[in-house]
Amino acid sequence: MNSQTETSTETATDSELCPLFKVVLLDDDEHTYDYVVEMLCATCNLSRESAFRCAVEVDLIGKTTVFYGTLEQCKNRAARILAYGADPRLPRSRGSMKAEVHER
Repeated sequence: MNSQTETSTETATDSELCPLFKVVLLDDDEHTYDYVVEMLCATCNLSRESAFRCAVEVDLIGKTTVFYGTLEQCKNRAARILAYGADPRLPRSRGSMKAEVHER
C-alpha cells in the first residue's frame, strides 16, 4: 500500500469519527449551579465533575459546549435541555436554559 492511499484512508476515518456538530449552553440569571449540574447530568450524561466545570464556564464566559455529535444527536440533546424546566430553587426562574446546535 502506498503512503498516499494510507493518508486518504486515515483522513476519511478521522473525519468520520469527528463529530460535526455541538450543543452550546447559554448563560442566564435564572438558574443555580445545582440546577445546571443536575440538568447536564440528566440531559447530556455528563459526570457531576464535568457538569460543574460547564456550569462555571457558562457563568464566567456566557456559554459552554456540553455535547458533540451528529446533527440528530445534538438536536435531541438541545431539545432535552430546552424541555428540562424551570429551576425550582429560584422563584424568578421561568423556564429551561437555552441551548443551540452549532456546526463545529
